[in-house]
Amino acid sequence: MSNTVHFRQMQKGYTLGQAVAEADRCLLCHDAPCSKACPAETDPALFIRKLRLKNITGAIRTIKENNILGGACGVLCPTARLCEAECSASGIDRPIEIGKIQRFLVEHAWETGFAVLQKAQPRPEKVAVVGSGPAGLSCAAELAKAGVQVTVFESRPEPGGVLRYGVVSYRFDTQFLEKELNDVKRLGVVFNCNSPISGENAAENLLQEGFKAVFLAPGLWDAKRLTAEDDRKKGCYSSVDYLAALRDNRLAEMEKAFSGETVAVIGGGSVAIDCVVSAAKLGAEDVYLVYRRSYAQMPAEADEKMEALNAGVHFLLLNQPVDYVVDAGSGVTGVKLMRTCLGAPDASGRRRPVPVENSEWILPVSRVIEAIGNKAEDISPSWYPRVKVNAQQLIQVDPVSCQTSVESIFAGGDIVRGPALVVTAVKDGKTAARAIMEYLAL
Repeated sequence: MSNTVHFRQMQKGYTLGQAVAEADRCLLCHDAPCSKACPAETDPALFIRKLRLKNITGAIRTIKENNILGGACGVLCPTARLCEAECSASGIDRPIEIGKIQRFLVEHAWETGFAVLQKAQPRPEKVAVVGSGPAGLSCAAELAKAGVQVTVFESRPEPGGVLRYGVVSYRFDTQFLEKELNDVKRLGVVFNCNSPISGENAAENLLQEGFKAVFLAPGLWDAKRLTAEDDRKKGCYSSVDYLAALRDNRLAEMEKAFSGETVAVIGGGSVAIDCVVSAAKLGAEDVYLVYRRSYAQMPAEADEKMEALNAGVHFLLLNQPVDYVVDAGSGVTGVKLMRTCLGAPDASGRRRPVPVENSEWILPVSRVIEAIGNKAEDISPSWYPRVKVNAQQLIQVDPVSCQTSVESIFAGGDIVRGPALVVTAVKDGKTAARAIMEYLAL
């Protein structure tokens, strides 16, 4: 049987009975800390209270009115360090599993055909949204709820951004995404895919075409790389290319490329965990997670790290990759590593990895995936030349309104924050939508 069967579907969520039983554990706090801890203002205290009172449609309405991507956030949010970390129940037992309740309610709406949001009476104002990831979808939905005519421009063949092309399907599958997208489309949002807005002064050209405002949320699709060589070696992938290949009809091709191979994944975040676990699912013989700091300093969530350990991944910690060993015919044959120890804290607050002298060694591998972060494309400032960007090419905005240095152009998501959470991108979309409506005097 093919290994790719493990990629087909997400694990099932809560049943109605499980969701109600979990909600019944809620302490019904006044001024609930869990709701304060949700960046997207999804208000878990309110939807859990409504579920406890058997007002299921009211609970669903609370989620979807506050967060159009409530389903995605229920699945992908690191709730253990957001809303659930603040749950008062943790003082006497374990935290309420808020994310699982949220996912159940959204899925229950789809299963029962309960459409919370309906298309509003259209207004004459038109707004362009660039990028169909979480920030773009959130902004588009909020504007459409007010009757604004919204067109989303997406460079890839299908909408969804990182939700479609940056997350492995066994964590977040296409069927789930399509249902969430349908909730956005039902509001009247128009999607123009295969429509990159990447030419000279492209953002302001949209204003010339009749759009009254533009929201920029193209995401970060250029990968940081270990070496500066333009010509990548055979067998070496960026996490961007690797994860996209698992989602755009190249799964069988990737299984052939990784089955029986020895794989190294460089990085310690959630993306790196997706890469190592998926490589194991593809049938790799050995998979190494190579990280320059310690286990405790890895930014990946605790349950993600346990998932990788349970998948048989070898954690190679306190080792800094410095280069590759390459064979002219076969490509990558090894990773050159230098052992590290932990020194004084750096700007991140974590102890800095310090190279150990004369500790170089080579890890033999045949495939490498670099999961060391994403960045803006070098030419991206030319798409909006009057918009101020920083040294990393990230767009600078007013944090209160997401407005850029150009009055009618707003921005949010990773292109502003750098790589961040889905829920913070949703927050940016909502913030920008409110500011755009104020700018348009709606």
